[in-house]
Amino acid sequence: MITADSIGVEFGMQVLFQEASFSIMPKDRIALVGRNGAGKSTLLKIIAGQREPSSGVVRRAKGCVIGYLSQILPAVNTNSVMQEVQTVFEHEHEQEKRVQLLNDEIAQRTDYQSQEYADLVELFSHEMEHLTLFKSSNSEGTIEKVLQGLGFVRTDFDRPLSEFSGGWRMRVELAKLLLQSPDVLLLDEPTNHLDIESIYWLEKYLQRSNSAVVLVSHDRTFLNNVTNRTLDISCGKIIDYKVKYDDYVRLSAERREQQMRAYENQQKEIADITKFIERFRYQATKATQVQSRIKQLEKMERVEVDEVDNSSLHLTFPPCSRSGDFPLLCHSLSKKYGEKIVFKGVDLSVKRGEKIAFVGKNGEGKSTMIKCIMGEIDFQGELQLGHNISIGYFAQNQADLLDSEATVYDTISLAARGDMRLKIYDLLGAFLFGQEDFEKKVKVLSGGERTRLAMIKLLLEPVNFLILDEPTNHLDLRTKDVLKHAIEKFDGTVIVVSHDRDFLNGLTDRIYEFGGGKVHEFIGNIYEYLQKKEEEAQTTSTLKAATTSACNKPISSSTPSKESYEQQKENAKRLRKLQRNVDDAEAKVAELEDALQSIEQQLAELASPPMELLDRYSQLRTDLEKAMTVWEEAIEAIG
Repeated sequence: MITADSIGVEFGMQVLFQEASFSIMPKDRIALVGRNGAGKSTLLKIIAGQREPSSGVVRRAKGCVIGYLSQILPAVNTNSVMQEVQTVFEHEHEQEKRVQLLNDEIAQRTDYQSQEYADLVELFSHEMEHLTLFKSSNSEGTIEKVLQGLGFVRTDFDRPLSEFSGGWRMRVELAKLLLQSPDVLLLDEPTNHLDIESIYWLEKYLQRSNSAVVLVSHDRTFLNNVTNRTLDISCGKIIDYKVKYDDYVRLSAERREQQMRAYENQQKEIADITKFIERFRYQATKATQVQSRIKQLEKMERVEVDEVDNSSLHLTFPPCSRSGDFPLLCHSLSKKYGEKIVFKGVDLSVKRGEKIAFVGKNGEGKSTMIKCIMGEIDFQGELQLGHNISIGYFAQNQADLLDSEATVYDTISLAARGDMRLKIYDLLGAFLFGQEDFEKKVKVLSGGERTRLAMIKLLLEPVNFLILDEPTNHLDLRTKDVLKHAIEKFDGTVIVVSHDRDFLNGLTDRIYEFGGGKVHEFIGNIYEYLQKKEEEAQTTSTLKAATTSACNKPISSSTPSKESYEQQKENAKRLRKLQRNVDDAEAKVAELEDALQSIEQQLAELASPPMELLDRYSQLRTDLEKAMTVWEEAIEAIG
């Protein structure tokens, strides 16, 4: 559908990448990865046709519909949420006209054997399929399902957009794209403003989508669950790996190790040949051999080693003083704004050294609880901080609190004390700020750079109680890994608010879920918590279906309670079995895709592949088609 041929991008003297070639095919699931500033968002804009590459060309198939979610919000208008989402269907009549015109043209043609006729029929089929998908999305039920999946409730539908924050308006833009069902869906950081439940819903939606997906995300779990191909933008190159993110990390490391071994062997061979030439250059009896060695060097195809971005981030929290046994105790804590109850009757105790996660939908009280702890707002009930507590607080808007007119260096210099003043350059360098960045003003920094700068300030004071509200926003994958590792080694107590499952996994001891005015405690890791939530949702759905069925039955004089309970148990058992069928089918599809990928790599490396390998490839393609059918049937059964 889309082909990039030898494209490159330059900004002045800076080269982001060059000579990059790749294709986007139907139902591709592609992750764009690379450090901040590598050119991921720029590449998305080029694919979307919003900017041209400095060199090379991008070709898009005729009629290819591209949906692009950027990080920049459009201006707020007077529409309600529902009205804004429905604007995506305003072009439906234009689509119908295009389909009718193509149909009329086909009816008038008689050159049935020509390539032009075949192309026309293919275009008509494509446009008709897109129109069918578009019409299926243009229903109240479908629109509501998408909006609710992204975290909206019915009472939000008629509220004007102007009442919502930027994060929620971004969800509206995402809903519009999903309902549009484009051929290619380009998503730039789609999970930035979503809570865990909405991210999980989006994963499932994209897995079932007919659109090709190209996305940029710093959420490792999201990348692994949605994509099966990775484009790595690094050191001026784009390398295509036909695998998901975790496998890409492993393969890219193995690739470079192989290159290094080949490079070292070749360098040894070159050194030996050069030594022979230098030793016998002036001996007439060795002239023929010397000339032979010289020609050998000239013809030798030199082994190249991929450059590696070796800039790294070393993050260590200072040693902290010992706090009391319970840094935080809450009893019957409540908070409300007017008539709206945020949470009520919360009992919460945090032991020294614990690492705790606050999770829940946006707006359910996580940040409000932190503001109560920090004494920024009033509340009802009891909240007590322990003995000898020193809090390090990273707020969601921490980066925005920096002095925009100050330079990077001055921002840290003013916060540093004692011996730390001698280590400012080292500290900035460790957080990926080069010498050319030191005199930049904060106002010209990117969101990620400001976040890293704010994190440095947090490091400058020794604390024993870290409270981190969405600390990973705008951090790239490597920086998040280093921050997580530092928190794991931190001696003190930690409360972290985050929607990043990979970041929370293995980091926290307990989870507090905020929702519906209540706070529930869960002992276990984030994936165990999500599994429990999914089981509860399935049980609730089953009970609701059973209750609806019972309500529609004629009233009987006999008591149906035991029978209804048994039926509910049977329905829940049946639902679990159907889910296992889906999981088994997904595993089979993944297994066959991996096997196909392995053989494709072998075929690419062989000039004349054996017939046995080709037969195996053909059989695997057939098996994969059957497995996909089984998977689709399993999805339909559970739906």
